[in-house]
Amino acid sequence: MKKIDLATVGGLLCAFGLILFGNHLEGGHLSSVIQPTAALIVFGGTFGAVMVGFPMEDFVRALKSLGLFFSNKAADSGALLEEIVRYAQIARREGIIALEEHVQKATDPFFKRAFLMVVDGIDSKSIAETLELELHELDEKGEIPAKVYEAAGGYCPTVGILGAVLGLIHVMSNLSDIEKVGSGIAVAFVATIYGVGAANLVCLPAANKLKMKHRAEMVQREMIMHGAIAIQQGENPKLIEGKLSVFVHGHGKKHGAGPAKAKAAA
Repeated sequence: MKKIDLATVGGLLCAFGLILFGNHLEGGHLSSVIQPTAALIVFGGTFGAVMVGFPMEDFVRALKSLGLFFSNKAADSGALLEEIVRYAQIARREGIIALEEHVQKATDPFFKRAFLMVVDGIDSKSIAETLELELHELDEKGEIPAKVYEAAGGYCPTVGILGAVLGLIHVMSNLSDIEKVGSGIAVAFVATIYGVGAANLVCLPAANKLKMKHRAEMVQREMIMHGAIAIQQGENPKLIEGKLSVFVHGHGKKHGAGPAKAKAAA
């Protein structure tokens, strides 16, 4: 279940709304910044440049990530911690095998895989090595959408300048027709606005937001990995809760660090 990311929606409304309101206060009109030709050049050119720069699979993944940009997952780290501690209590009270029934109901693939390894009796070192490899792969794939939008943010202003140059060429070739001169200048300046605006109000902020959300997901997966290893090693549920609480407060270390492996090997 997901809910709307109010910061994203509110930020976009604030940015575009106040810019247009400022334009209105200066005596400008909304119709003056609506130029279909400029939009076609800037957004079409940027769209094509991004497709050239990335494999189709990555490009499609970035488009699908727009849902994540505008929404938040309802589950939080606190609820995940409670679930792991509950698993630790069940394992301590009834044995690790008793977790299988509960693990089968899990909806998160990484969570399910981690605790099924525990139920299957795999040693902690092997669990750590396997999950570390998967975390690395998930981290690489999760960064792709942000990279796509970063690239788009770099292309937009340049394509906007291209649109401006095309508009000026149109102006220079029709100096005898004053109406065409006016429309050509409008396309030239609006194309630049579209390019700079799309890059700095949408593409680059989207890349940053997706990076932050991806990092939050990776921290939760780290917590799952450490929790699964701790349960496999038979640690006290209270100790597990205290140790994993650092992830809930946003101080989780970047995955791949040595402590998890070192502890698993101990």
